[in-house]
Amino acid sequence: MDPNEKAIYLTFDDGPIPEVTPWVLDLLDKHGIKATFFMVGGNIRKHPDEFRMVVERGHRIGNHTYNHLRGFEYNFKDYIANVDKANEVMQTDLFRPPHGHMGWTQYMMLKHRFKIVMWDLVTRDYSKKLRGPQVLANVMRYARNGSIITFHDSLKSWANGNLQYALPRAIEFLKEEGYEFKLL
Repeated sequence: MDPNEKAIYLTFDDGPIPEVTPWVLDLLDKHGIKATFFMVGGNIRKHPDEFRMVVERGHRIGNHTYNHLRGFEYNFKDYIANVDKANEVMQTDLFRPPHGHMGWTQYMMLKHRFKIVMWDLVTRDYSKKLRGPQVLANVMRYARNGSIITFHDSLKSWANGNLQYALPRAIEFLKEEGYEFKLL
């Protein structure tokens, strides 16, 4: 995004998850922040109430495939079918490939139908090798004007406590640094 603008774009991948997404939404509401949620279609089918909560609170939705597929591991036809299946339940023009992986043909096909949104700062909140302070340090070290920051509203990031530790502190840090939170 614009490197001359003191703004960041907060994103969340892999939800919605009932154990996590409502907590994230409450925290964002507390700070008056809107974010973009790149959702897995299968999770939306399993947890429609959490999906509606995200939409009703004014956040943006992005497609993250139906089954969280790593593009390099699937042929073009099957990958696109999975993306289409996800879009049936979310109707969005944004797409983020899980793990940041997709083949050239997959990319060429999808770029005509979606705005493909990557990131420049993955917090690694899902990692079993990192603890909350390390996840927060990633944000503090790498956030810059125009950053698209990725957290995860997933059981992995929740179970290890990284999300609960790092997200509120990251928001406070970014506010103190004077960043404006913008929606994609």
